[in-house]
Amino acid sequence: MCWPRGSSQKVCAARSAGDGMTTTQANPILLDGSHGEGGGQILRTALGLSALTGKPFAISKIRAGRKKPGLLRQHLACVKAATAICAAEVRSAEMGSTELTFMPREVMAGRYHFAVGSAGSSTLVLQTILPPLLLATGESVVSLEGGTHNPFAPPVDFLTAAFLPIVKRMGGEVDVAIDRYGFFPAGGGRWTATIRPVKKLSPITLNERGEPMRRLAKAIVADLPGEIAKRELERVEKRLGWHGDQLQIRQLPQGQGPGNALMLTLESEHVTEVCTSFGERGVSAENVGDGAVEQMREYLAATAPVGEHLADQLLIPFALAGSGSFTALKASLHTTTNIEVIRRFLGVHIEVSTQPSGECRISFTTN
Repeated sequence: MCWPRGSSQKVCAARSAGDGMTTTQANPILLDGSHGEGGGQILRTALGLSALTGKPFAISKIRAGRKKPGLLRQHLACVKAATAICAAEVRSAEMGSTELTFMPREVMAGRYHFAVGSAGSSTLVLQTILPPLLLATGESVVSLEGGTHNPFAPPVDFLTAAFLPIVKRMGGEVDVAIDRYGFFPAGGGRWTATIRPVKKLSPITLNERGEPMRRLAKAIVADLPGEIAKRELERVEKRLGWHGDQLQIRQLPQGQGPGNALMLTLESEHVTEVCTSFGERGVSAENVGDGAVEQMREYLAATAPVGEHLADQLLIPFALAGSGSFTALKASLHTTTNIEVIRRFLGVHIEVSTQPSGECRISFTTN
């Protein structure tokens, strides 16, 4: 199958008549998992872009920058998902492995079910396989189980409110339905993403927020007293001045927790920002409220439309479009590391221009 790229070149993941292996290139792209931020994003980006382009890769020192290096359960779930959608041959895909070789075949649209098997983030599994399925030849329905709202990963609400609307502007449509929330450490979340692909993502520019349109603070509690949510929202009202129907409590049915998340959403004309703080044992509701408020205050004090976490999510869609730009609050080490991985797979030039304020414009042009 041939996948359109940002240039006139097409990368074909053709099957060999002799052994069924891909014939895209004899030597895999070599990646150092300890480079830059040194986390799991290096692996996830490589998996998705390898499946999309048909380029095999070999990675060493996986997650070398973490307390527990190597593959954990949620990373293995990403490997298995990427393997399933393109019938890849994989070596060293096991718990604790610090190296892995991935050799993709043709991407196949269809119905898939992936379970993390823990409270690990299921949204990161979708993040891994979304790029190739967005450019597949047919619709895909992906059912996921695992964590839906946990620290260090985008909550499902972030995807639906902030990320996927921009993907839709670029031509790709993804509808999400949550059946059950899953918080750390219990997990147990269930949700479905329906992906309607496009032949090529259209480039856009996202350098202005436009007029603010809606503010919403939503406190979610599961198997915990509603008083927790009330105190969190009181903190938002006191420090941000949001009030009335801008403050909402979502009490989930029994059995979906214990868990708590506070999400502050600012919807502007061209972009939506979502700031999230999670309840933890030993952390007061007031401190949870302050965590989300501080993130939102930083965003409100700036002019850039794209927050730090959304910037990470937008890199691959913009790179696949081949041109365009967006302005972000900052280019974190996570962002710059991800850029380096993307450059290894795609024929696109990515330039990061940092302003004195710390805000940066990330521009994409075809090589």
